[in-house]
Amino acid sequence: MTIRIATDSTCDLPPEAIREHGITVIPILIQVGSQEYRDGIDLSRAQFYDRLPGLKPPPTTAAPGIHVFQQAYEQLAAEGATEVLSIHISQKLSATIDVARQAAMETTAIPVTVFDSRQLSLGTGFQVQSAARAASAGRSMSEILAQLEGQIARTHVFAALDTLEYMRRGGRMNGAIAALGSLLQVKPILKMYEGDPTAERVRTRARAMRRLKKLLAAHAPLEQVALLHSGAEARARELLEEVRDLLPPGQIWTHEINPVLGAHIGPGVIGFACVSAQKRG
Repeated sequence: MTIRIATDSTCDLPPEAIREHGITVIPILIQVGSQEYRDGIDLSRAQFYDRLPGLKPPPTTAAPGIHVFQQAYEQLAAEGATEVLSIHISQKLSATIDVARQAAMETTAIPVTVFDSRQLSLGTGFQVQSAARAASAGRSMSEILAQLEGQIARTHVFAALDTLEYMRRGGRMNGAIAALGSLLQVKPILKMYEGDPTAERVRTRARAMRRLKKLLAAHAPLEQVALLHSGAEARARELLEEVRDLLPPGQIWTHEINPVLGAHIGPGVIGFACVSAQKRG
């Protein structure tokens, strides 16, 4: 039994983690004007965020075709996999998982299980990493899925947006965001937990950073943490130093949010993906 893991480029796992675990990453598509880019292949994150403020019309995103997923699954079968677990961004945020499910149904070379992470960015990425480690340890598909369900209940992603403008112009103003109103000074905090996106209003950038620290403390003690940002590395690292006492030992990833999400939330975003430690006793 050899289970291999597939995911999409919104998972935000660093390249070294992807290589270490042999994870297959399917790139989401980004449309900039008349040009289409594959996330992480044709367009770097630095290039995207440099260009984003001046892009008119705003960039759009889309899942690749069913055949792209099928080819990925069939390649894993050719490499010796006996099963594939395909983990993707929350169904509430993207049609990616619907395409993956259709591709899984049409793939005959190998059984494919498609799993809704009910998360985004490294909220998904931490699940992908856990699944890959469990597969390497010889866990069965049912054991891996049970492990992921437990992890989802302990996983939180939350971030402070610098502006609502990109969500407005991209047409992604859902009810939670629209309810925040149109005040120029609003720095909304977006939160994702168990597939439920919510938002709260904060009036200034300084208050937004204080709120992020309180949210991180509320989920402590922590098993895993990553600091996320969109073109705001210097400010993100300042925040990281302010929460050192809350962080678990070991490496803490500081990672730029993928352009697929960045197209809708804009530059200047800072946030965390974290997994609370398992309760003992």
